[in-house]
Amino acid sequence: MIWCEIELSITPPEPIRAPQTRPRDLTEISLEDLMNIQVTSVSKKEQKLAKTGAAVYVISQEDIHRSGATNIPDLLRMAPGVDVAWLDANRWAISIRGFNSIYANKVLVVVDGRTVYIDSNSNVFWDQQDVPLEDIDHIEVIRGPGGTVWGGHAVNGVINVITKNSKATQGGLVTASTGSEETAEGLVQYGGKIGSKGAYRAFGRYFNVENSRAAGGQDAADGWHGSHGGFRSDWDLSPKDNLTVQGDLFRAGEGQTVTTVFSNALPLHGTLNDPISNATSNILGRWNHTLTNGSDTSLLVVYDFNHRTAAGQVDETHHKAELDLSHHVALGYRNNVVWGLGYRFEADDIRPGYAMQILPPRSSRSLFSAFIQDEIKLADSVALTLGSKFEHNAFTGFEYEPSVQLVWTPSDRHTLWASAARAVRQPALVDSGLQADLAIVPLSNGSFGVRTLLGDPNVQTDQLRDYEAGYRSQLNRRLSLDAAAFWSFYGRLQTMEPQAPFFTLNPGPPHLVLPRFFGNLARAQNYGTELAANWDVNGRWRISPQYSLLRMSIARDPSSQDSSIEQKTGDSPAHQFQVRSWLKLRNNLDWDSTLMYVSALSDLAIPSYVRLDTRLGWRLGEFVELSIVGQNLMRARHVEFSDPRIRQTEVERSVFGKVTWRF
Repeated sequence: MIWCEIELSITPPEPIRAPQTRPRDLTEISLEDLMNIQVTSVSKKEQKLAKTGAAVYVISQEDIHRSGATNIPDLLRMAPGVDVAWLDANRWAISIRGFNSIYANKVLVVVDGRTVYIDSNSNVFWDQQDVPLEDIDHIEVIRGPGGTVWGGHAVNGVINVITKNSKATQGGLVTASTGSEETAEGLVQYGGKIGSKGAYRAFGRYFNVENSRAAGGQDAADGWHGSHGGFRSDWDLSPKDNLTVQGDLFRAGEGQTVTTVFSNALPLHGTLNDPISNATSNILGRWNHTLTNGSDTSLLVVYDFNHRTAAGQVDETHHKAELDLSHHVALGYRNNVVWGLGYRFEADDIRPGYAMQILPPRSSRSLFSAFIQDEIKLADSVALTLGSKFEHNAFTGFEYEPSVQLVWTPSDRHTLWASAARAVRQPALVDSGLQADLAIVPLSNGSFGVRTLLGDPNVQTDQLRDYEAGYRSQLNRRLSLDAAAFWSFYGRLQTMEPQAPFFTLNPGPPHLVLPRFFGNLARAQNYGTELAANWDVNGRWRISPQYSLLRMSIARDPSSQDSSIEQKTGDSPAHQFQVRSWLKLRNNLDWDSTLMYVSALSDLAIPSYVRLDTRLGWRLGEFVELSIVGQNLMRARHVEFSDPRIRQTEVERSVFGKVTWRF
């Protein structure tokens, strides 16, 4: 017996030797399991997806694994109501429920509680969001305002990427892939124990994407390569306390072809290949504590560094520190309260480029926030949720974002919900301090003018009043349905207002300035619906169809002279449809396909397109998997989006193979 005790004390615990587990087969997950997935993005507390009073879609690790996607933008194509458009090899335009642009500013993106929205620019750099897909637990996509808990950028939605606890990634993982577009990609990762209370994982990743093709058939200069290293550690400090510490270091180089004015050598302008370099790093700590009465408290601390250089276009450095405290408590039988406090500090250093500068070039800002949300149980099957976010920002001062949700669950299989909310987009430094020379305009007397865009020091917030209703049902053992409808009213939308031209000698040579200033003189109405279903055909085959309808109308205020704003309704597709199929051909052989249709973008002269992606996965025992993926198989190439400043390129048909080894 003594010998046995010694043997147990020196033998490593079994989980250390176990390889990282592969994702479960989607056909093995029941529809009831899908409806009972726990989500946190709606109210910053765990609740069943089926009982939420918002339009939420969850992209699971199983979805990710069998999609064949290689990046987060392609994963987001799975969610109804999300518009993902490829511009070139390293840039996407992504929005929810309209207003799409490569600088889309109405969707908040969060990774493990860390906001990756660049506040000074009011957008997301998607080429910097390089989370290893194998480490994502799931992605929660809220369509519609989330400002009550997330604040002043969550106007049209929230995309929340949640990675796995390091306890779930023990052992080793190696992946390698190559193909016609992504010429090389590899991931090396290992996870282990830290004493008896902690676990960790550490990874290194490299990728290289070749140049795409321009509309004329020649190579573009948009190739993309980078490396990414990071770690996550999770600690059970006590039965009531746990701690997460994680960090990342990302470096990438890429290119684009841009048309620009050279403001220091007027009237020189031209098109050039513009190299871009990215360097980002972050560190995050999260402490969760459960109190004796069953309530829980969470404290999040984040530091973010971001440096982006686009040759002569811009050279920008951003520092951001965040502190977020939230507390969840049940008050008696009927009230379930979540409240919190937050503080964010930002400092920017933005140096002028060929044709653009932001004034002041160096600045810092603080954001103070508080929120409260109470889920009130009116009856056993009816819940009313009331709440609001309160923020004070550096541009417009005090803002508030209230919401109300009503959820009725007449049975375990059926849920009806309705909501109303107000949301705002907080102004950014670019809105107030931009100075950009857009184009050279030849004049009849032989001289020239410069079309210039200027920020508005008195910028206002975009505002949204949103009304939604939805229905979720597990109709029977094999069929489930999720439907949502929305009606949204926008005010103070940003316009570009022409002003009186004036003559200037500085900078020389003498020329005419044709200025436009940012204004907030437009409004819009959007309405639409989003449908998603799951059908278990049999024990080996599941089909998931989706459809999204979006209708937009934009109108100028009588005082506005921006004649182009109404055309922005044509920047987002009115119809999107897709059907996904997961088929288990044999116990170790999967065949997964997605067929999607996206309607035309009239403002950008982009025709509709049909895209087919397919994946064949073959598991060799428990530890090795081989897969081959084909993307965009319907046509040799097609266009999805355009921007007048950046050379348009085409999405090409591609094939790649991947090997995954877990040990």
